[in-house]
Amino acid sequence: MNDFQRVVIIGGGFGGLYAAQSLRREKVRVTLVDRRNFHLFQPLLYQVATGSLSPANIASPLRSILKHQKNTEVLLAEVEDFDLRKRQVVLSDGRLDYDTLIVAAGAGHFYFGNDQWESFAPGLKTIEDATEIRRRILMAFEAAERETYPQVVRELLTFVVIGGGPTGVELAGALADVAQETLPGEFRTIDPATAKIILIEGSDRILHPFPKKLSQRAVHDLHNFKVEVLTNTRVTDIRPDGVTVSREGQTQEIAARTVLWGAGVKASPLGGRLAAAAGIETDRAGRVPVGSDLSIDGYPEVFVIGDLAACSDSQGNPLPGVAPVAMQQGRYVAKLLGWKRRDRTAKPFVYRDKGIMATIGRNRAVAAIGRMQLAGRLAWFAWLLVHLMFIVTFENRILIMLRWAWVYFTRQRSACLIIGRVAKDSRPGCDPTGIP
Repeated sequence: MNDFQRVVIIGGGFGGLYAAQSLRREKVRVTLVDRRNFHLFQPLLYQVATGSLSPANIASPLRSILKHQKNTEVLLAEVEDFDLRKRQVVLSDGRLDYDTLIVAAGAGHFYFGNDQWESFAPGLKTIEDATEIRRRILMAFEAAERETYPQVVRELLTFVVIGGGPTGVELAGALADVAQETLPGEFRTIDPATAKIILIEGSDRILHPFPKKLSQRAVHDLHNFKVEVLTNTRVTDIRPDGVTVSREGQTQEIAARTVLWGAGVKASPLGGRLAAAAGIETDRAGRVPVGSDLSIDGYPEVFVIGDLAACSDSQGNPLPGVAPVAMQQGRYVAKLLGWKRRDRTAKPFVYRDKGIMATIGRNRAVAAIGRMQLAGRLAWFAWLLVHLMFIVTFENRILIMLRWAWVYFTRQRSACLIIGRVAKDSRPGCDPTGIP
């Protein structure tokens, strides 16, 4: 096997994992490098954040997934840089040689130049993010139970979700379900069902990639779940006790102790380091420009896929940073390596859009699949089925299906656990949610 082509894959997300799995029958030696030892199913992170699922339900150890793939090894390591001339990946504790490099390092939060907001409004990209958001949500109710000042109680029971994309919509809907279905009856001083949930979107409608009709339906369903939707509203400041927004030329203060971020993402810093090593520029979101075969200019042996790649469809529209794009790109690069090894003509990458969907709450979702538009219970069942299909391991599929059934029929979320630092002082004027 030492004479086989050495393929190094950076990142064990959807793109990297699918590339590795698609190379299982090729005569190559694959090394998958990630700083975490597990593959994370990010689309369901919001359910960890709202207590429907536990972290282990949506994460699977990479070694376990790939243990039967004999041409693949997994390394737990931190990538720091790239030496493209020597064809080496620079790790924090050494170097790794490659013949072909596939970079699928993903993306993180983006606060549009206001990085100081991160401590006040956590985003949702990692397991740690999800458990921190869950802690803040539950601590808000716990603090309100002991609070004697009505104004502070109102602030504690006001939750602001920034960003009207799928993440923000799904998080707001699940938070409404927690407040109205799960927690009522568990407190003696407060009524969790009176919690106020506000979803803020800067553009003229939520779920902008969806057809306008489905965006309107999503707003209608959110209103039924008592979620207030503010569109054409721009956030100008975030503090521990609320947010400042600009709407219709007017400045408005929203008092809230829990603010959650779902408004923007930015490519991993590794994108900038790779671009610098290649002598090219990233785009404004930190993504690396790639050609029709997903390689970077001047280095045909280096491929960038997933959220890190600045790639467009046949109409010139940027591809969205969603799991299906990364999956298809991972499979494509694996096929491309096979074509090259067999001296076959390489075909350009073409993304096949199989549709988009977002769940809003119990029995409510929207889906656009080709020309077909679905809403309500049918779209909700379609959402459940599709997400179960994409779960990597069979064990987690069964566990998630059982947890979903339990939550649906009992309306109870057994994963509503407060994990992490809890503020010692919850007096008025202090920050009871533990926000720095």
